[in-house]
Order: sequence, then C-alpha cells, then structure tokens
Amino acid sequence: MEEVPLYALFSVLVISLILSGCFSGSETALMTLNRYRLRHLARGGHRGARIADRLLQRPDRLIGVILLGNNLVNILAAQIATVIALRLGGESALAIATGLLTVVILIFSEVTPKTLAALHPERVAFPASFALAPLLRVFYPVVWFINSIANGMLRAAGVKIEDGSESAMSREELRTVVNEAGAMIPRRHQRMLTNILDLEKATVEDIMIPRTEIVGIDLDDDWDTILGHLTNAQYTRMPVYRGSIDAIEGILHVRRVLSRVLSGELTRNELIADMSEPYFVPEGTPLHVQLLNFQARRQRSGLVVDEYGDIMGLITLEDLLEEIVGEFTTDPAEAVRDVHPQADGSYLVEGSASVRELNRVLGWEMPTTGPKTLNGLILEHLENIPEPGTSLLLGGFPVTIVQTQGNRVKIARIQPRLLRGSADN
Repeated sequence: MEEVPLYALFSVLVISLILSGCFSGSETALMTLNRYRLRHLARGGHRGARIADRLLQRPDRLIGVILLGNNLVNILAAQIATVIALRLGGESALAIATGLLTVVILIFSEVTPKTLAALHPERVAFPASFALAPLLRVFYPVVWFINSIANGMLRAAGVKIEDGSESAMSREELRTVVNEAGAMIPRRHQRMLTNILDLEKATVEDIMIPRTEIVGIDLDDDWDTILGHLTNAQYTRMPVYRGSIDAIEGILHVRRVLSRVLSGELTRNELIADMSEPYFVPEGTPLHVQLLNFQARRQRSGLVVDEYGDIMGLITLEDLLEEIVGEFTTDPAEAVRDVHPQADGSYLVEGSASVRELNRVLGWEMPTTGPKTLNGLILEHLENIPEPGTSLLLGGFPVTIVQTQGNRVKIARIQPRLLRGSADN
C-alpha cells in the first residue's frame, strides 16, 4: 500500500462510501415498496417492477446479497481509512480516522440514502434491482451458504421461513386503504367500496320489508278489488296469495298484465297463468351471498322464510343494491319514507322503520345488534307496551312515544342526540 498514491486511496474510499449508500438505500427501498402497486406495475410490463417483484419473492436471498455487498464495501472503506490515517498522521491519527469515518458512513451511507429510499422507494428500488439481480447470480453460492446457516438458526428457534411470505390483505386493511386513498378515489366511490365490504356483516333480515308491510294480491278478494290493486300498484312485482301471505301462490309481474287490465281483457285464470314461481330466501343469509344468489337465479325479489317455513318478509334486489350505492335519492327525508323531519329539529319516525336504514341515511348510531325495527328496539328496552308520552333514551337519542296501535309502537318522536358519551342504562 506504500506505493499507492493518496489520491487513489481517497478515490477508492469515496467509491466505497457511495457503494455502501447504494446498498443501504436499495435495501430500504425494496422493503418499503407497496407490494400491491408493485404487482400491478409488473403485470403492466414495467421491467424494473418485474425484476424487483422476482427478487422480493425470496427476501432472505435479497437481504443476503445486499448485506454481503454492504459489509464488503464498509470493511474496505475502514481498511482504506486506516492506511490513509497511518500515512498522514501515524498511529495517533487512527482514533480521529475512526471517528470521522463513523460520522461519514452514518450521514452519507446510511441515514441520507435510507431516508431518500423511504420517501421515494420506487425511484430507488427499480434501478437498484437491475444491479442486484446479476449480483445475486454471481454471489449465489456465498449467499446460499449464509442463508442456509441463518435459516437453520431461525428454524431452530421455531420460525418458519414460509410464514414470512406476504399474506392476503384483510377486510379491515382493505377498508383502511380505501379510506386513505384521498383524491385518487372520489368520496362517493369510497363509500360504495366500504359498503361492499360491509355486506358480510348484514343479513337479509336487516333490510327486508316486514311481512306486515308486504303489498300483494289476495285471490280471495273479489275481482274488482284485485283489478283496483293492479291499476294502482306502486311495485313492479307483487306476491299473489290466498287469504294470508303464508299461502303464497306466486309472483306477478304487473307490467305484463297492465295493458290487459286497462283494456278490461284480463281474467282471473290469465292472472294465475301469468304468475311465476315464488323464490324463497332462508333467514340469516348474508347480503353478499344473496346478491350472488339473485344473479345466479336471475331473480329480483325473494320471500324471506324462517326455519319453520313461515314468511318473515320480502327482500328485493333494489334494497340490496341500495346497501352499496346508497339510497336512490339525494334527500334524506325522502330516502326513509317512515321518517318525517319536524321544524324543531326532531323526527317523527314510524315504528316499522329499519334501525339500520335510519343509521345509514340520517347518520345516527342506534344499536343494531338486537331488533331490526324501531318498534322492536323500544319494546326490548322497556320490556312492555308503552303508553303514549313515555320517554326513554336509545343510544343517546331521547325518544318519546307519540302513538301506539295494538301491541306495537306506531309513531315515536326522536330528538337530536345528546352528548356523544350518552348511552342506555
């Protein structure tokens, strides 16, 4: 080393420090890459992304070649710094050289490149992958030997190397990604995506029309009454039954017979012949499953039945789609037909209103773990049929019973929520 000029030693030292920074930055960049975006770019034909993705499939080998190169250049830099110190100041300069080299490595070969790589991982990782891929092939025997020892030690400690492979993103993680997408995804689309994720949490009972509100055709009625129902029908499909909805005969597509109704040509036998078979949905069916069932069976509505075969309610494809895209109206007061806003800020709500629908449309936080309707929620809380004027607190909302009918609450007044920490007793 005595005959090597100082400028050459300094050049090798600088190159070693630069290479050390490249190895440090590439390690941070590759490990910081968004794996889902990386795979998207790789499938799109991005060459750097394809190489980086292939390297990350075996992170133990990737880390092995990076650390091998990083340690080699760091050791080389330390040796060169020692030679320079001895030639410039003798043994007394070694301590100074060690301190200076430590500071220089920390600043220029560790902190700065790693910070840059963490802030802009793709700009660092993709070019670095072009160099690391051939280095891995050249030093593969050494890397394999080092990884064999390291992996053996990990297995002895009970760590499975295969467990380090990336697992699928959970539903809650995906929800976080969607909510943090910002301007990349419009807010309305974010709500739709999160609503799709929430379909697994709800069942058909949460959104069905209760059997007491099902509008249908009773074949036991006189013919003029039936024609009147068909003429004034507000729904496209109506169940047809005899006496009770439990004695369901079929489903009638009103538009198919409306022209004959208006011309007076429809007969009772023709009405029965135009009916289609009813489609039954078991209670407890998750909404995401029912959506697929509607698609597979080419159905737009179904009758929800319990374990005894009794009809509990009616679910439609429109109601299910509203769980994803929201109500087909921009006015919350119109979105829930059972809710009537008042001048004082309160709401007159019919007892049959769905608790889940109230929460979604009006932004309330009424409890949804028990009864599905406001009437059921009130009866469960009071454990009896309340008298008009009875007041209670549901989920922080003051509720006053306005009108009862038989054994149910018909109308209740709900005031704006009190303090956020309020809760039922």
